[in-house]
Amino acid sequence: MGVRLMVVDDHRLLAEALASALKLRGHRVLAAAAPAAGAAELVISRAPEVCLLGTATPAEPGTFDPVVRIKRERPQVAVVVLGPVPSPRGIAAAFAAGASGYVRHDERIEGVERALMKARAGEAAVAPALLQGAFSELLNPAAQPDDEGQRLLQMLTPREVEVLVRVADGEDTRLIAAGMGIAPSTARTHVQRVLMKLGVGSRLEAAALAARTGLLDRAGPVQQAAPSSTEPES
Repeated sequence: MGVRLMVVDDHRLLAEALASALKLRGHRVLAAAAPAAGAAELVISRAPEVCLLGTATPAEPGTFDPVVRIKRERPQVAVVVLGPVPSPRGIAAAFAAGASGYVRHDERIEGVERALMKARAGEAAVAPALLQGAFSELLNPAAQPDDEGQRLLQMLTPREVEVLVRVADGEDTRLIAAGMGIAPSTARTHVQRVLMKLGVGSRLEAAALAARTGLLDRAGPVQQAAPSSTEPES
């Protein structure tokens, strides 16, 4: 039985071409839309079985924010990312956001179709070759700068650094929001951005990575320099 799906991509022509190809193969395409930045609201309102989310920039911060929102508000919707081969951390970021699969953007339509079917069935949809490449890079990493903590710190905004420090201190979303003077929903968004930028799947992993690389030691001065929330005067 065909999959009830939506196709979203930054390039409308690509979205429409994919939609047409999948329709010809017997799938029910509810919509083909662009840009991907507006995917969340559209997917939430139409509630497909699967969303095929195309992106040309999987490594950029915020790319997988729509996935986070979709999974929060429509957890039954499976999201399959279609994009270039990122680093292992990039693949981890997609899955950390809640994606059910990752497919290369040069995959044949048969491969895309298999990924959609697997995602609808609740299975992880990742091509073996993609996993093999990721594992190969993890086992034989390219030379990295000696100071990984500094490199990671440069990826975060001052506010995200403060969030990471609070996460490492064991604060939950409510405490983070209260301590920073922001709404809980905003705190959750900051936490998700930190996880995606660090390429980890949980708060515990983020805290462990920050501690292992010395990021927390460097975060102190940055956090103090960042503007802090002010309490109303009594």
